Amino acid sequence: MKKCFLMAVAALMTTLSVSAQDEPTSVYFELDQMPKLLDIMPPPPSFDSPEFANDIVRYGWGKQQRLDKERVELAIADAEWDDHTKLFAQWKDAFGLEITEEGTPEIWKLMETSLATTDPMRKETKAFYHRQRPFERFDDSMPSHEEDELRGEGSYPSGHSLRGWGISLLLAQIAPQRAAEIFSRGWDYCNSRVIVGAHWQSDVDASRTAASIGFCALQGSDAFIAQMKKAQKEYQEKTSGAGIRAAAAPAQNHSARIYRIDGSLVDENANGLVIEDGLKKVKR
Repeated sequence: MKKCFLMAVAALMTTLSVSAQDEPTSVYFELDQMPKLLDIMPPPPSFDSPEFANDIVRYGWGKQQRLDKERVELAIADAEWDDHTKLFAQWKDAFGLEITEEGTPEIWKLMETSLATTDPMRKETKAFYHRQRPFERFDDSMPSHEEDELRGEGSYPSGHSLRGWGISLLLAQIAPQRAAEIFSRGWDYCNSRVIVGAHWQSDVDASRTAASIGFCALQGSDAFIAQMKKAQKEYQEKTSGAGIRAAAAPAQNHSARIYRIDGSLVDENANGLVIEDGLKKVKR
């Protein structure tokens, strides 16, 4: 009898475990509630168009970038998709804060739920156009070694670029004072897809637009707005110490050094919200 009871408990725990694993990530809107990219975006450039000629030029540019060891290593790191800790780490310096599930739970929740909402927007359009990728057209190898994973899958729009630009939009809303750094990192992240030969430039350009469409749609969710406020508060709490220390430094040595709110030193031509002589100022 006792053995049967234990077997029943074990079976129940297994069922609960499987159910928990199968439980979908929460979203702010279901896919059918989001803007339909296929109805909004134009088709990709045809292979005999002037626009595609630019894609060819940019493909050559990407090949040239591979000669820069540091840049190609960054492009390879930017190819990460599944590990969100590694993904968000690509914005650590620009954002001024490391994003982790344990260390920044409110920001993590915002990012995870937002990406779960916007990422699927690309799928219908990619499947409809089924555009041949650069590495396939030129029978080229990829420094990121994604050939087997990507071969036969459409390239328009770029999923990585949609996600990367979406991350930049979200982080800039959390920390608008660091928008320049955040978008610069996001721009390079998207261009990494051209460098490794995964996407044409027109794929990437379309994805920046697609990400902006998804980002605007998120603003219509009360749950998103509430979580964004929590994320902004968490960011301020996590970075306020650096701002206070930066403000104190000029007063002690009477220098004219200028700091951003996160404590990083900038020159006198800096724009945005800064601390100069111990006072907050907006420089334009």
